[in-house]
Amino acid sequence: MSMSFTHSIHCKPRSSDVAEKFSLDLTQDPKVIAGTRIFDAPPALVFAAWTEPRHFAQWWGPNGFSTTTHSFDFRPGGVWRFVMHGPDGRDYENCITFDEISPPDRLAYHHGGGDDIEPVQFKTVVTFEDLGGKTKLTMRGIFPSAEERDRVIREYGADKGQVQTLARLADYVDELAKTKAEASPDDFVIARTFDASRDLVWKVWTEPEHLAQWWGPKGSTIRVVKLDVRPGGIFHYAMAYQPGHDMWGRFVYREIVPPERMVYVSSFSDAEGGITRAPFPQLRGTFPLEILNTLTLHEDRGKTTMTVRGRPLNATEEERETYRGMFGSMQQGFTGTFDQLAAYLAKL
Repeated sequence: MSMSFTHSIHCKPRSSDVAEKFSLDLTQDPKVIAGTRIFDAPPALVFAAWTEPRHFAQWWGPNGFSTTTHSFDFRPGGVWRFVMHGPDGRDYENCITFDEISPPDRLAYHHGGGDDIEPVQFKTVVTFEDLGGKTKLTMRGIFPSAEERDRVIREYGADKGQVQTLARLADYVDELAKTKAEASPDDFVIARTFDASRDLVWKVWTEPEHLAQWWGPKGSTIRVVKLDVRPGGIFHYAMAYQPGHDMWGRFVYREIVPPERMVYVSSFSDAEGGITRAPFPQLRGTFPLEILNTLTLHEDRGKTTMTVRGRPLNATEEERETYRGMFGSMQQGFTGTFDQLAAYLAKL
């Protein structure tokens, strides 16, 4: 199970899913699932939404699914490993190997391999055709046989999954175009769906006895020094991997809208709550002093999707470049932190 070929509960097209916007073809080749959609955005933007980890979590998969990326190596022969979290609470391990990359016109990859991966193997070719500022995207899933294609449609709802996935991509691309978020490569975005209500997720983000149980990388312990969740308030904490060796951090809150949205500026800190540089020699003092973060929570049928978006604040070009270079390790660090949050929520 991967890409858009995934379990699908319903397939209700959006109002914009008219004939000139989308078509699905299962007739020309019995081994192929082919879909075409017109996007109101140029190929460069659609290609970026498809190929940058900061965007995946916002649209990848059919309705009700969310995605956590564990590793992403975007080059021919590179591998993307990720987990899709289904609306039924099941996690689906996926592995994709990139075969061809020709931005912003063409992308080809194959899915499968490994005992821990969903038992579906196929190749996908995606093309992005410029239609004078719009993009005609054609996606072809090519299976080893007609029988295998039919099995994936029957057991995984692959045809409906493709419809829903491309509709979610269209919604997200529309949002990017409106907000011009694509103009900055500095946004780090990660999302996770938790089996908990939005009120509960908000609670564990805003009460000190809860934050101390899950915040921070795996293997660390957290001591909450101060927590004042209001605009202008501060979260000041000490993090340690071994006793007596504290690493300090802080949030300064800018916007609090319970239980939907939180905006805060994060930074490394000292024992007095001041701002300091990142205490890692390999960064050579070039990691940004402050990161502007936006946390949003969306609840659907008792589950909550949390999205965190971070961007350097008042940073130099060197600092921004360092920040972008840290996306991979930040993805791993946040994934570990959110694993701890999921386990803690399960206890509650």
